[in-house]
Amino acid sequence: MKVNKAAQVKGHTKSLKWKDARGKRCRPPINSSDLNSSPVVVQMIKEHKAAVKKKPTVKRLKKKSKSVFVSKKSTPTQSGFKKSYTHANGSSAVTMDNESDESQDSQAWKAYAQSIHKNGVETSDGMGPARSGRLEGDALHYCAERDDQQNHAVLVMQNDQNLCFRGKCFLTCLYGRVEVMGFTIEEGQQSYPLFSPASHCPLTITALGSADDSRDERMEATTILRKYLSRPSRKKLLRSIRLNSSVILLEPMETPLTRFLSSLTDLNELFSPPRNELMSAVLDTPLNGLGMIPLAKAIEGLAMSKSYTEALNTVISACRGDMDGCAVILVCGSKNVGKSTFIRILINTLLNHTSGVDYLEGDLGQTEFTPAGCLSMSAVREPLLGPPFTHQCTPEHMIYYGQSSCESDLDRYLESLKSLWRQRSESRDTPIIINTMGWVKGFGFQLLVDMIRLFPVSHVVQLGHGGSTQCPLLTPEFLRTAHGCQTHPPAQTALEEFTESHSPPRSYVHLIVQSEFQGVGRQGTAKHQRTNERRELSLLAYLSQLQSPYPGPVRPLHCLTPYQVPHSAVAVGVTHCEVAPNHMLYAANGNLVGLCCLGEKVAGRGGPVLLSKAPICPCVGFGVLRGIDMARGLYFLLTPVNPTVLRKVNCLLLGAISLPSCLVTTQPGFEGEMPYVTTDYSFDLTGAGKLRVFKGLMRPSQIGM
Repeated sequence: MKVNKAAQVKGHTKSLKWKDARGKRCRPPINSSDLNSSPVVVQMIKEHKAAVKKKPTVKRLKKKSKSVFVSKKSTPTQSGFKKSYTHANGSSAVTMDNESDESQDSQAWKAYAQSIHKNGVETSDGMGPARSGRLEGDALHYCAERDDQQNHAVLVMQNDQNLCFRGKCFLTCLYGRVEVMGFTIEEGQQSYPLFSPASHCPLTITALGSADDSRDERMEATTILRKYLSRPSRKKLLRSIRLNSSVILLEPMETPLTRFLSSLTDLNELFSPPRNELMSAVLDTPLNGLGMIPLAKAIEGLAMSKSYTEALNTVISACRGDMDGCAVILVCGSKNVGKSTFIRILINTLLNHTSGVDYLEGDLGQTEFTPAGCLSMSAVREPLLGPPFTHQCTPEHMIYYGQSSCESDLDRYLESLKSLWRQRSESRDTPIIINTMGWVKGFGFQLLVDMIRLFPVSHVVQLGHGGSTQCPLLTPEFLRTAHGCQTHPPAQTALEEFTESHSPPRSYVHLIVQSEFQGVGRQGTAKHQRTNERRELSLLAYLSQLQSPYPGPVRPLHCLTPYQVPHSAVAVGVTHCEVAPNHMLYAANGNLVGLCCLGEKVAGRGGPVLLSKAPICPCVGFGVLRGIDMARGLYFLLTPVNPTVLRKVNCLLLGAISLPSCLVTTQPGFEGEMPYVTTDYSFDLTGAGKLRVFKGLMRPSQIGM
């Protein structure tokens, strides 16, 4: 693709921002010249330096992992995964400010220590033993302090205590360990962004305590508090520090994504509690001004059943064991049973022990890393601490199917998945998770049978609710006689060529998970919780990359500078239906298009190049075709794709995934008639509304009735 752009071209600035944000929050080692000669502090420095020499600067979990944490009932997953990668980009050292009141702090600590019994329970100030469970109400005033000058808060949590919240923030573990969505965050690691919007289940931060029982946590925590809080606030929090306490730093978060979403009228309360949670919101705490709203225990948060936990532990144990090849985990189940949440927790738990996890996206309607309508292969290196729209990224390989369902072309769906699998190296030993659609009836169930036969699956996790899986159990015994769309027992002639280099195992482990969370099996009815709204959030998040990475006003579509693409440089095709050639450009104008790379060169003769059939080809991203100039033979394209990648694009594919209406209806600063918007339109005209074809349904007129 030949591209010309008058303005300066910006690449993937979003990822750089995250990288910089994490780098800034790593603490440099302690420098003894910055401290006075207090005997206690000098002794602490010596012990710390000795500990640093023993421990590597790059670290992961210090102990064997426990089984997957489930509120107060479960016990953690054992794992002895060899550490080959870490998210920590700093040491556990802490820089201390040179303050004149260190001796006063020491005296305050000695006085406080005299009020502590040998079991670590304070009695002089009337505070009882540390309790596990939800942090809410008055408890947050005792264990949290905010520094208005630095605009952050420090929270002390005891072992097994948890904080459930709505909002968004950066979390840094200053001491001890905490767990979020299965991922363990330790001291010395980077700051992690947490997203808990009203569209999904609220996040919960759970304290795991210190991994080293031999450390003097009270004295080390006192030193840490000195850097982040004033003396009165430090003195107050000292009363909350006990054995196995964890100390976390919470900071407000503002990114191009959050600025863009909050600029839209319908989404400006996305990170606030929905109406059904307002009565449980705890509003008067030191955390509220940071963009966090704690929730009372009436809001359950993430609920994990016994079978849920057992399945996670089984898969984690298999990944850590000596398997013949890598683990291939296929997750399936009907709609709204928690497949995506299960996968996020599984990925996060695996990232505690291994460098990365591969992810094959097979759900067109609820994609994890891309806008809807895509099939993709991604390598996950960072934890997923929010819903899909908070971690949109470019996969290693992607194919634009163009629809949120594959019922119109099952063969193209399966061929696209096989094409993605071929791109994966056979020598790759990282675990791979395969996500599937919630379509488990009829042809949808046959597709599941095909996928289990297509790929060398080692585990099938089948989710259900109410004591049922809403479809037959996909056991190895059942597959010996089951029929798929392309495969039939016992011969699998349709897959002979494909399975030459990817021979599936004869058997696999079948796990049944019964989801027990509130509202299981039903689509959410609250604002932002419907599936179509979630699809729009993912697309808006992707398009937020068009905005500047620096703080400032949000620019509407008509203020962005487009690329100019010659008609002869790219071909245009439609994926989801047949369009007359003379209507194709009308259909594509003002719509979302996939930026794809055909295997053959596109050679136009001055006019537009049109495709008669949708190809299966790599997709590198998406753009908005904001205008077509027939006189000059140019397409005007808005896209966040890097120009070096954009030059490889030679095909624009139009699908059924449309732009959210809020993008074109809310464009401030526009005078006159708004483009692509009209009120002079009648749905009474034949063909004016959306026509949906139900395949396999015979109407009375078709059967002679």
